[in-house]
Amino acid sequence: MDSVAINTNISDNRSSGVGSVQYQLRQYAETTLGKGSLREAVLLPEGESLEEWIACHVVDFYNHINMLFMSISHHCTDETCPKMCAGEKYNYLWRDGVAYKEPTQVSANLYVKLLMGWVDGQLDDTRLFPVELGHPFPQGFKEKVACPILKRMVRVYAHLYWHHYPQIRQVGLATMLNTSFNHFILFVTKFDLVDNSELQAVKDVVKSLA
Repeated sequence: MDSVAINTNISDNRSSGVGSVQYQLRQYAETTLGKGSLREAVLLPEGESLEEWIACHVVDFYNHINMLFMSISHHCTDETCPKMCAGEKYNYLWRDGVAYKEPTQVSANLYVKLLMGWVDGQLDDTRLFPVELGHPFPQGFKEKVACPILKRMVRVYAHLYWHHYPQIRQVGLATMLNTSFNHFILFVTKFDLVDNSELQAVKDVVKSLA
């Protein structure tokens, strides 16, 4: 199998109209990012819901990773990357409880395709990511929904840094990758969303960006 197609319709199904909570939070985040302070950009806006803030960032990181991986997906094939890993030490298996009931080794390309589809399905589920103002997030949203998504997202960043950074540089997206990943790390550490054990594969990158 050659490189698989990743979702090219990168859209935020949750940020419908101008004036919605999601739209306002995204505008706030973008404005803060424009100030050049990522540490300030991750802070929860006063009076806003933590669940909404986390959901907003899950969507943004999903879009970032989607775009970054698409840019080098033709270099990440079953032949070049037969397993999803970050160097020799960190190997990631896929399990979704449906098509893959047990942890299964798949190519990096297929892993990312499965991950993007899995995340997309949750973002489209209004029971998990409500779009209507006043509709509550499910109980345990942070631990049961957001954390598993973000844990798997960091693995894509790790694979990109370990195996595709030269290609990322060639297409002129190194700054975007570094900024996106730095934002990701600051956010997940600020709100305790990814266990430190999952960050070991990228600890040197984290140090260099600090």
